[in-house]
Amino acid sequence: MSVRSSLPRRSVQISAVAALAAVLIVGCEPADDTASTPTSTVSDRGDIAWPSPTASTTDSETPTETTSSRSLSREATAAMATLDTLAVKGRAPKTGYSRSVFGQAWTDDVSVAGGHNGCDTRNDILRRDLTDLTFKPRTRDCVVLTGTLNDPYTRKTIAFQRGQSTSTAVQIDHVVALSDAWQKGAQQLSTEERTDLANDPHNLQAVDGPTNAQKSDGDAATWLPPNRSYRCTYVSRQIEVKSAYRLWVTTAEKAAMQRILGACGGDAPEPTESPETTETTPTVAETTRTPAPRTTRAPLVETTPEAPAGGDVYYKNCAAARAAGAAPLHVGEPGYRPAMDGDGDGVACER
Repeated sequence: MSVRSSLPRRSVQISAVAALAAVLIVGCEPADDTASTPTSTVSDRGDIAWPSPTASTTDSETPTETTSSRSLSREATAAMATLDTLAVKGRAPKTGYSRSVFGQAWTDDVSVAGGHNGCDTRNDILRRDLTDLTFKPRTRDCVVLTGTLNDPYTRKTIAFQRGQSTSTAVQIDHVVALSDAWQKGAQQLSTEERTDLANDPHNLQAVDGPTNAQKSDGDAATWLPPNRSYRCTYVSRQIEVKSAYRLWVTTAEKAAMQRILGACGGDAPEPTESPETTETTPTVAETTRTPAPRTTRAPLVETTPEAPAGGDVYYKNCAAARAAGAAPLHVGEPGYRPAMDGDGDGVACER
């Protein structure tokens, strides 16, 4: 009787254990399915991004896509390619240079400037670059009397008024200075080609007069527009002109151009004038007239000019250099001395 009464209780216990095991097994099956079939789980719960090899690959490519979005602007890319085609040489002596070797100033007889339109090149550029123009009567809207310049070199708005004491407020700058061109290949051009270079609209820009005087005949290694947002265009134009007239660049000049173009992003805004930018951007520090950062540049090729040396040249002071027609003097040129370079920019007696 006691045996029979115990069997049902054991059966009940076994049944209870079996039922509990079944519940546990059923409860574990979804977890096993999830591990073996991640696709169906993601499909069922599309709001959750489960890790997968594909997702990891996509995440790792994201930085590359971001970098690509910051690629150089089209203008800078083209300028970089053209820059690589220019010869790199030392600066030739300035011997024989004068404005007259580039032909008549502001002629109306230059094919590249669309000559024979009744206006000289200076007035052509004023008409192109100024707004709110008024003209001298009976000149067929050629001679500019007044206008407004939004100066690309300084961002200043300058009122222009034609007159002996007022016209100099706005000057026409040769983007590639004629003296710089003379020392970097223009000596080998014909007079006609040099006249074209001096009157080519691509090489001319109406700008703030005092700023143009400060530039003098500097290249990209010694002078850049104070307005940083224009530097990409400025350097690109220099490269375009030098390529068109088969002029070369120096090592320091090319390095400066590469630094400027390398910061010309296609999507990023151009740098703006601000104290923070001036203090934190190495490129700006290296290209402004501050002597300390210049120690980081590549050695100047001008210290070993390829042209035959003319022997030691000594000028007592800048007045003597100017009297000899040699000013301004660049580092590496005969007669250049640091003592004559008051601002340490590599150009002595520039004023």
